[in-house]
Amino acid sequence: MSNDPEAIADLLRSQGQMSLVAPATKALIRDFEVERGFQLPSQLKEWLLVSDGGDFFLPAGFQLRGVAHLPLIDVDDPDRPDEGYMVIGTLASGDPVLCEKSSERISIYNHEAGRIEDDEIFDDFFAFLNGLASVVGIGEGDVE
Repeated sequence: MSNDPEAIADLLRSQGQMSLVAPATKALIRDFEVERGFQLPSQLKEWLLVSDGGDFFLPAGFQLRGVAHLPLIDVDDPDRPDEGYMVIGTLASGDPVLCEKSSERISIYNHEAGRIEDDEIFDDFFAFLNGLASVVGIGEGDVE
């Protein structure tokens, strides 16, 4: 598993069709955090410097939100289990991808079941991206 956002982007591009948005800048990320009074997870910030959102595994897979390009990350999105999370993206199923506000952990909120499944919790954003092909049902993926 890689912790290099460029290597992860290359892995994702090799696995399927992606539409990655232009990168954000450190200043745009900082402004986003200041305006919302909230710190984004460090790995998510690193990724936003590679791509500020986008669509993964087109035509249907995962849409990541950004800080400068629509749709924006919403720290108060009502489509989350509680205020301890922010929505950073959405799977094609409609289930939101969440980041815990107090950690780097990423999870998928299963709307139908009304819970976060144990096998849909990732230690951090790069772990989520490294396994995204499996999450969307494309196959196994991991950067060594």
